[in-house]
Amino acid sequence: MTKIRMNPIAELDGDEMTRILWRQIKEIVLAPYVDLNTEYYDLGLKKRDETDDAVTLEAAKAIKRLKVGVKCATITPNTARMTEYNLKRMYKSPNGTIRAYLDGTVFRTPIMAPGITPVIPTWTKPITVARHAYGDVYRAVEMKTQGKGKAEIVYTSEDGCETRLPIFDFDEDGIIQGMHNRLSSIESFARACFEYALSVNENLWFSAKDTISKVYDETFKQVFEKLYEAEYREKFEKRNLTYFYTLIDDAVARAVRSKGGFVWAMKNYDGDVLSDMISAAFGSLALMSSVLVSPDGCFEYEAAHGTVTRHYYRYLNGEKTSTNPMATLYAWTGALYKRGEIDQNTQLMDFSKKAEDAAMKTIRDGIVTGDMALLMKEKAEAVDSEAFLTEIAKRIRM
Repeated sequence: MTKIRMNPIAELDGDEMTRILWRQIKEIVLAPYVDLNTEYYDLGLKKRDETDDAVTLEAAKAIKRLKVGVKCATITPNTARMTEYNLKRMYKSPNGTIRAYLDGTVFRTPIMAPGITPVIPTWTKPITVARHAYGDVYRAVEMKTQGKGKAEIVYTSEDGCETRLPIFDFDEDGIIQGMHNRLSSIESFARACFEYALSVNENLWFSAKDTISKVYDETFKQVFEKLYEAEYREKFEKRNLTYFYTLIDDAVARAVRSKGGFVWAMKNYDGDVLSDMISAAFGSLALMSSVLVSPDGCFEYEAAHGTVTRHYYRYLNGEKTSTNPMATLYAWTGALYKRGEIDQNTQLMDFSKKAEDAAMKTIRDGIVTGDMALLMKEKAEAVDSEAFLTEIAKRIRM
């Protein structure tokens, strides 16, 4: 058959076992049907070190220019990785760099696979976590203090005027942290959440802790409320959809009792933590799709999980591993579908959906990776990653 042609997307390769899965997905599932057209950027840790991390910014610029990108999982180095890879310095998270450049919102949705029941039995529909992808603790500055001293927040305006607020008077060693956000980024976050909820026809929740954080979190709350009243109330009501704000502790209690099927917007750290909880409750991080959406209409698809280091070391020893490729596969199908949607390339869109359908049929037929076999109610055959992808490819009907 003639391969499907496409306009380019930015391809961001990654690290360890997910890098192996990346190649296998392209070769086994995608390349037989699609003439893959990508601008390739190697975000493997060695390449980031060689380029002093310039490659990460180049990749972010490519996503902005091409409007669509797909990213493999990458290592964010700690002290142990510094030694292991003999790095020049401890580089920041590539995801954080890309999110900051695109000023986007991350939407993470569980992939509900047949035969795998959520830990919370009332959850019959997926819960999408909308995570603000700028600021807060991820761009914070922090320091240790020694002995007695006074810590303050100091803001100096452009005209030289200073505003000072005391933090704490120390009489012993301590630590302090300062974090920030931008009003424009919060507004972009709120707008992205309203638009996404409308696009999937689901209710929108936003949760924070304005009772404690009476300026920081209160500002988020006010931005959402103002935008909703000015632009989105009528649109939501026409669809019989609702938007509401509640404290994050109340939202957690409500979510546990819910049926799912809503978009849950959270600040950066809250979304980071609770998206992992939700993914585990629905199955695992390996069964969760993730897309970064920027205010100017750029989309970066990625797997929500890490680089699967333990399996990678086994792979290097010549072992076949049963690593779950579903989230990485869905990153590719999501990116290809969005490329097709932007370009009105119906063949590419159709292929993306058929590849996802083939993955679900493979699982329904009882052929899964080892982690999924442990989650299945019925007995299933656990195969290695390459065999699982081969079975998916067999079930694609074009």
